[in-house]
Amino acid sequence: MRSEERIARGLDDLQGALGTAAVLIDRGREAYDSDVAVSLAFEALSNRIGDLAKRLTAADPERFSALIWRQAARQRDYVVHHYDRLDADLLWQTATQSFPELAVVVRAEQAKG
Repeated sequence: MRSEERIARGLDDLQGALGTAAVLIDRGREAYDSDVAVSLAFEALSNRIGDLAKRLTAADPERFSALIWRQAARQRDYVVHHYDRLDADLLWQTATQSFPELAVVVRAEQAKG
């Protein structure tokens, strides 16, 4: 698969994961706090989103050099390696603030083609 195709697929996958996060965010903080499946879903989405950010950065380091890509990757690493020490408030903040910001960046990258 060519680099451009990998990037397009990665952006599509990332947009899908961010869309799933948006659906869960719409359920609200109460659902996040009371339903363990929702909080675990955000952990899994942080992993997926960060992994996709890493892949995109590796595919085209210049194009994906903005800080937000590195932040997503670092968030993934923290969630994966320190799952036993996750702060529920910080994970919620990441999901409700950083994920929507990344979604805007992803849409802009998709528009570039």
